[in-house]
Amino acid sequence: MRIYIDARPVDAERGVTPLDALGSHDKAAAALVMDGSRVIVDHRGLPVSPEERVTNGSIFRVVSSKQAS
Repeated sequence: MRIYIDARPVDAERGVTPLDALGSHDKAAAALVMDGSRVIVDHRGLPVSPEERVTNGSIFRVVSSKQAS
């Protein structure tokens, strides 16, 4: 399915988390999320839950953890 991370189209498997999708697209950005310096937010700018699953057309951004708080 097609999702968007930082305005870039990403093909993701059904049932993966945003972090899983980010990791398959940009390992360096996923590492920054894992270490807490970056956060994945949804199209409204709200941090996503670790359990959230992507759906077709989902939109995410990777932002500074300071920006998301």
